Amino acid sequence: MTKKNGCLVCGKELVFFDLPKMLECAECGKKFSTNASCQEGHFICNECHAKKAISESVQIARETDSKNPIEIIKEMMKNPFVHMHGNEHHVVVGLSLMAAFKNAGGEIDFEKSVAEMQNRGSKYPGGSCGFWGACGAAVSSGMFMSILTGSTPLSEKPWSLSNEITARGLLEISKIGGPRCCKRNSFTAIKNAVLFCEEKFGVKMELPSEIRCEFSEFNAQCRKEKCPYFCTEMA
Repeated sequence: MTKKNGCLVCGKELVFFDLPKMLECAECGKKFSTNASCQEGHFICNECHAKKAISESVQIARETDSKNPIEIIKEMMKNPFVHMHGNEHHVVVGLSLMAAFKNAGGEIDFEKSVAEMQNRGSKYPGGSCGFWGACGAAVSSGMFMSILTGSTPLSEKPWSLSNEITARGLLEISKIGGPRCCKRNSFTAIKNAVLFCEEKFGVKMELPSEIRCEFSEFNAQCRKEKCPYFCTEMA
């Protein structure tokens, strides 16, 4: 099951800085410019934070026969390496959509697309929702669309589709409000993407009749009843 949202080294709460600092990753020893550490000063870089989660999520995407990307991403999220919050969500949103799209009969070069999703999603940093104004869950759905359609900066319709799916996802995420929750935002981005793919491609992925979050107890900033996915039985 997912871990709490504190430091991966000591478990203490994270703190965020207005201006970045150069800190050494507690795992790989490399130095990075970052806007976050824990209260004790521990810092884990994006690559170290996400690498195990991504590799195991890729395996789930390859093996599942589900057409329901919420079901798929929940299986990924239950892996202990997929933390409550983190940049791994910038990959697993796209992976779950690729797997469900393929299983629903959508045309996709799956293995090539999965490799590119890992490459692109891993580059999108944690904390972008607050520092850049663009949540990585919604951007991951845009990456999925860009890869699916072969979009480049010089494309016409693929370029439009990729930006539109991201914009719609960001709008729905913004309506719920902060603070950040990688689980809530992932569910919202996926729900938007499923409806978008049916509208634009006629590919009918599946969604549960009700999306129920199973991770509230691990989120110190959970919005509880203000979140559309909050489940009192699991809180």
